[in-house]
Amino acid sequence: MSDNSPDLDDDTGTYESGLPGFLGTIDEWLAKTEAFMLAVGVILMAVNTCANVIARFVFGEGMFWSGEVNRILIILITFAGIGYAARHGRHIRMSAIYDAIPPKARKVLMIFIALVTSVFMFFLCYHSYGFIETTQSRGRILPALGFPIWWIYIWVPVGFAITGIQYFLTAIKNFTSEDIYLSTGVVDGYADSESEV
Repeated sequence: MSDNSPDLDDDTGTYESGLPGFLGTIDEWLAKTEAFMLAVGVILMAVNTCANVIARFVFGEGMFWSGEVNRILIILITFAGIGYAARHGRHIRMSAIYDAIPPKARKVLMIFIALVTSVFMFFLCYHSYGFIETTQSRGRILPALGFPIWWIYIWVPVGFAITGIQYFLTAIKNFTSEDIYLSTGVVDGYADSESEV
């Protein structure tokens, strides 16, 4: 059984899609976008939190806007992270029945799961866009930063859309490949946790 690690280039550590042509280009572009969003989000949150702690101890008062910045970054990291987890086959799955069925049935089931999940993600994307419109129409603003609150929710439909695309590409990968894939770069299977002596 193949190990289930993503297709990473050994020299550069970058993600290489297993999809051909234009779909592979989209997949690699999405991988770079997700990685960038997560890296920037985590770094900015760490810097913001550390700066706020230092300000409290040095000046006796924290930065009043720090909590709102972290709130924005948590939303960014969460919704960029769902696409990243889908790409690397890291979402929680209940696989007792799935693991017990023959490989051909597993492949059909994986295609079905990927397509249904993709449709569900696009459904959530559509409704989250409606939520943003409602929030915008109410005119609420962030008290400390002073800009419209709907701006911070832009990451929600973006994250759902990226995840929907990722699951759709996973279905295509399973259609076009002999192996069963959890994502475009992760083959279904379990890595051995114990080394043989």
